[in-house]
Amino acid sequence: MPLINESHDSLPYIDAEPSAQARANAQKLIASELPADYSSTTHPLIPAFPEPQFSPLMQQEVDRKAAGLPLTGGIDLSRYEAPEPPTRSSEAGPNATPNLDEWRQALQKAYTASSHLSMRRDNLTLLEENGKNAWLIGNSQLEDVLRGLEKELAETKEAAETVNKQRKTAQESSKGELAGLEETWKRGVGAILDVELASENLRMQILEQRRQLAQQHAR
Repeated sequence: MPLINESHDSLPYIDAEPSAQARANAQKLIASELPADYSSTTHPLIPAFPEPQFSPLMQQEVDRKAAGLPLTGGIDLSRYEAPEPPTRSSEAGPNATPNLDEWRQALQKAYTASSHLSMRRDNLTLLEENGKNAWLIGNSQLEDVLRGLEKELAETKEAAETVNKQRKTAQESSKGELAGLEETWKRGVGAILDVELASENLRMQILEQRRQLAQQHAR
């Protein structure tokens, strides 16, 4: 529902196009009633835009983007890479006991990388088997949506054309009647002006006669 209900009292199929001077005068009258800040101030009926409520992480990212800072942090991709085995120090000698914590961490990273590669292989296999069908199904669904929108657009255009045709027919069928009423109105206004002019002349004659009678009595 529109915020402002407008009614345009015009007959586009009957009324003549306004002249440039008439249009300029109308624009001047409209501009005289508009406030000085009408182009930069929101209409009072339009509600204020609500303040966004971001999560702390999202607000942090918005602030970073606003400040133009580079992206830092994020997902550590190095844990998905194949780890290097722990290096043995040359000072420890060949018979030194290996550092079990380092090997345990390397083994955990290897498990993580192996799981990542296994899941990636499974996903690629599924994509190869079902990706084409999923893509075709998605395209088919989008085409259905497009056909629905095109049908709705065509129906809306047809409804608009029907309304315009009905309006044109109604205005053209009433053109003669409106012209007759306008001519009758003009004659009526002219007759009223003639009566007012005759009344004013009669009043002036009466005043003149009274003035003459007053002068005669004064003698």
